Amino acid sequence: MKTVKFFGLFLAALPFLGLAPRPTLAADPPADRGEYVARLGNCVACHSIPGAAPFSGGLKMATPLGAIYTTNITPDLKTGIGTYTFADFDRAMRLGVAKDGHYLYPAMPYPSYAKMNEEDMQALYGFLMKAVPAAEVANKPSEIPSPWNARWPLAIWNFVFANDERYEPEAGRDAAWNRGAYLVEGLGHCGACHTPRGFMFNEKGYGTDDGQFLIGAPLDNWSASNLRQDVNTGLGRWTQEDLTSFLKTGHNKFGTAFGTMTEVINNSTQYMSDADITAMASYLKSLPGGREKDTGSFVYDPATAKALQARDYSATGALTYAQQCVSCHLLDGAGHAPYLPPLAGNPVTVDPSPVSLINIVLNGSQRIVVDGMPDAYKMPQYRVLLSDQEIADAVTFIRSSWGNKSAKITAAAVAEIRKVTDPAGDQINILRMK
Repeated sequence: MKTVKFFGLFLAALPFLGLAPRPTLAADPPADRGEYVARLGNCVACHSIPGAAPFSGGLKMATPLGAIYTTNITPDLKTGIGTYTFADFDRAMRLGVAKDGHYLYPAMPYPSYAKMNEEDMQALYGFLMKAVPAAEVANKPSEIPSPWNARWPLAIWNFVFANDERYEPEAGRDAAWNRGAYLVEGLGHCGACHTPRGFMFNEKGYGTDDGQFLIGAPLDNWSASNLRQDVNTGLGRWTQEDLTSFLKTGHNKFGTAFGTMTEVINNSTQYMSDADITAMASYLKSLPGGREKDTGSFVYDPATAKALQARDYSATGALTYAQQCVSCHLLDGAGHAPYLPPLAGNPVTVDPSPVSLINIVLNGSQRIVVDGMPDAYKMPQYRVLLSDQEIADAVTFIRSSWGNKSAKITAAAVAEIRKVTDPAGDQINILRMK
């Protein structure tokens, strides 16, 4: 079953295709303000699927109760939002209430979009209504079984967890920091993936003062990365320039985007202005670490590289790593940054949760496309070539080598993810706005 994948900061086991550098260009920001706001909010990635009209919906999203599908937000009068007034649109975006009064599932990040200012909301509405072609594409019903598909309990959810407060600049912070906070907490809705959810599917934090905000979270057979300043599992070792490079191009010396982050790079962040990218990086670098067990900076251990150099494959998974991964990620786990990232000390390889590493080895990744140029390198899928035990052993080896000190992985853990995920495929999921 194909479902939505999340922000990833790591790439493993790629075929060695040569390392000639290519330009790290990014697309120019759209001149139209409404289109730019749509890029900031990454509306096209969630409300579009390859082969269909942009913004016509249909993307399948997993929830704990069953799958739901994103809706048609083109100005079609029958199946889209063509009859919405601005007040209707504003209410849906801020409070999760559709024109006909039904409540939206909080997979739509309206608690984040509530922070948008009036000017951006007006611009986005104008763009969707005037610049996006209408497409008569019927919305798909959810796969949530009765009685759990009832919408009225969402009114209670909204009362407890949602509000329509706009973002207010924080006193004592400069304009760049406040702009970054507005984008990360609001339009960018980063917390929708990277903040843990409570038992009512509520994000446990929506802003700077919430200790759980952006601390990382499990999401659809991935582990959404910690975006706070924890030194090992977070962004503590990243410079502001590392962050801006990643958001603009999908690459830096620590990792390469995969999963849903590939779609975010392809359809959203590469189009942001340098000022906005810098503002987001400034804000993220200001967030303190939040994981109590993430102490002491990563220290590289050369023992693994020496053993592999000596052809000592006695460690669990060492032979599989030597056969499948060394050509890209090298004996010392250093990779070839920025396109073939390191495994030693990578935030994903030292994450207590192994699911991202298992998923990317099983299923591979789609290509990043920056300024119309597809990456030459992509993670292949190993679900056919390697058994569950071989993948478990290889992942165990990566997570316990070169100074990485994470726990052993079982074949059962790999088998569980194999059953509910699909290979990434070769189709590039990049869409035009109009």
